[in-house]
Amino acid sequence: MSKFKTLLKNLGPGLLFASMAIGTSHLVLSTKAGAQFGWFMIIPIILANVLKYPFFEFGIRYTNVTGKSIIEGYKKRGKGYLWLYAFITFATSIATPAALCAVTAGLFINLFRIEDVSLFPVALGLFALNSIILIIGKYKVLETTLKFLIPILFIALLVTTVLVINAGPVNPMQNFEAPKIFDQSGVLFLITLIGWMPTAVEASSWLSLWSVEKYKVEKNKPPLKEALQEFNTGYLLTTILAIFFLIIGCMTLYGSGTQLSGNAITFADQVINLFTTHIGNWAYVFIAVSAFATMYSTCLTALDAVTRVGIDITGLLVEEHEKFTGKKYYAVGIIIISVVSIIVLYALGANMGLILAIATATSFFLAPIVGYMNLKNVMSSDLPEADKPQKGLQLLTYAGIIFLSCLAIYYGWMVIF
Repeated sequence: MSKFKTLLKNLGPGLLFASMAIGTSHLVLSTKAGAQFGWFMIIPIILANVLKYPFFEFGIRYTNVTGKSIIEGYKKRGKGYLWLYAFITFATSIATPAALCAVTAGLFINLFRIEDVSLFPVALGLFALNSIILIIGKYKVLETTLKFLIPILFIALLVTTVLVINAGPVNPMQNFEAPKIFDQSGVLFLITLIGWMPTAVEASSWLSLWSVEKYKVEKNKPPLKEALQEFNTGYLLTTILAIFFLIIGCMTLYGSGTQLSGNAITFADQVINLFTTHIGNWAYVFIAVSAFATMYSTCLTALDAVTRVGIDITGLLVEEHEKFTGKKYYAVGIIIISVVSIIVLYALGANMGLILAIATATSFFLAPIVGYMNLKNVMSSDLPEADKPQKGLQLLTYAGIIFLSCLAIYYGWMVIF
């Protein structure tokens, strides 16, 4: 079998990771990074993707070698690790589905030109649709759906990027001054961007659980090399698309004086209208489709992932892990997460900016802890020496932990002093 056919056969966790990652961190944050700070922001985007790579790779590595989820690995390190991860999951995941659905609903309203309808009922409908899709189809339908969505997204976004570059940069406003990146507001944006670039670090457990489910559904586990190849393909795709969105933000908004709104509907309208104004109304379909495909795929995968993590942690904490892997617990979990997310949306008035800030900042500050826990798992006796990460990857992990910790400390120092 050729390498390409092997890659297609193993498509699954890496594909889901890509679809989940290229959502808010890309459409919202990468675009905003380019729009506000210009080409300089390519540095933190690439840096975040490189330094956080081991944290996610370890989720695939541990599960492929052991056949267990990385969350089970936390429990083997000690129940304190499991309780700590339960706290991290609760702190970071409670706002994530709500934030993603707010952006997706805003894009849906804009795409179909729906008037006199607020964001909340549309978000409610999206949660209902996603819940039905996942409860009925579970992993297999999710994977199949994304095999259609991701190519559409990539092609539409590639066309949009080429059109933007061809049209040239927007004319800057007179006396334009670029905002400072290392003052308090600039560092806060860096934390928000890096916190979810390419996505939240706790998504390493999502990758692990998707791998467990894929191996269970297909009754086959690929060699570690092939599993990592599939993940690396998805990871590289997320990095490329983050740069695409940065280019779009730089070329269409940087220097224009336009501030992207924190309201989901207004944000969607700003992004699509500014793109079409800059490129031409004929390009509307490419822009609208790429934006909506980006967010819908993310919205769908995040609901599945947060549910799986919640069920896995609960089953391990109550010592009934096998029982909690049943279909009825998955369905109940989907409903609970959807209801909680709807409550969060309602309580915060569907304010995308506030929900997003809470989710991303929390993920950023807790990322070094998750990174260290993942390293402990893959360096444990659970893995044979031949399958443990090599020295270079270990050093990259420590570099990521130190970098994220130092940036968090720097921001704390700025706030206090």
